[in-house]
Amino acid sequence: MKNLSNSMLGSVALLILFLVLWQWGPGLLGMPEFVMPQLSRVAQEGLVMWHSGGLWQHTLITAFEIIVGFGLGALLGVVIGVSLGLSPAAEAMLSPYILALQIAPKVAFAPLFVMWLGYTIYPKILIAILIVFFPVMINVLSAIRTVDPDMINLVRTMNASRWQIFRLVEFPSAMAALFSGLRIASTLAVIGVTVGELVGGNQGLGFLLVDAEGQGNTAGVFVAIVMLTLIGVLAYGAVVWSEKRVLHYMPKAMLSTQ
Repeated sequence: MKNLSNSMLGSVALLILFLVLWQWGPGLLGMPEFVMPQLSRVAQEGLVMWHSGGLWQHTLITAFEIIVGFGLGALLGVVIGVSLGLSPAAEAMLSPYILALQIAPKVAFAPLFVMWLGYTIYPKILIAILIVFFPVMINVLSAIRTVDPDMINLVRTMNASRWQIFRLVEFPSAMAALFSGLRIASTLAVIGVTVGELVGGNQGLGFLLVDAEGQGNTAGVFVAIVMLTLIGVLAYGAVVWSEKRVLHYMPKAMLSTQ
C-alpha cells in the first residue's frame, strides 16, 4: 500500500509539473501563441467552444463512434480468434489474408470509406473496427493455442463435450490475453475514429481539430487533442476496471503483468 501511495503521489507531482511548465514555459521561452498557447489560454478557448462551438456535442459523437467501433471490432476479433484457434486448417487458409489486411495502412481506407458511405459516422466506425480487430484476434488466437493440454485431457476424462471443453477450459484460459488485447485496442479505437474524422468528417472532435487548424486557432487544436486524450484515458480505464472485475479470481501480480 505504501508503494502504491508513493506511486500515486509521484504521478500527481508529475502532472502538476507538466501543467506548470505548460502554463509558464511558453512565455519564458518566448514562444508565440500560434506555436504553443498557455494552459490558461487553452482552458479559455475550451470554455468558448463549450458554450458556442458545440464541444460537448462533438465529444459525444466521437465517444459514440469509439464505443461502437471498439465493441464491434473486439467482438469480431474474439469470434475470429477463437475460430482460428480451434481450427488449424482455417488458420492456415485465412491467416495470409488477415495478415495482408493488417499490413495495409488503415489511413488509406479512410478516403475510400468516405467515398462509399459519405460524411456519416459509418466510415469512422469501420476504421475503428479494422484497427481494433487485429490485436484482439491475435491475443485470443495465441491464448487458445497455448491452453494446457493436460487440463483439456482432464476434462475429457469426465466425458465433457466439445462445447464444455471450450466453455470450462479454453475460453477462461484466454481471458487474460483477451483483456491484454482490449487494453491496446481501447487506445487504437480513438486513433481510428480520429483519422476518419480528420479525413472526412463534418462532426466530432477530429472535425473540430481540422476546423481550428484551418482558422489558425492553435488553442482550439489543443482543446480537441485534450478531449480526445481524455476519452482514450477513460476507455483504457474502463477496460482495466472490467478486467479486474472479470478476472478477480486471478492473482493481482498476474494481472499487472498482462
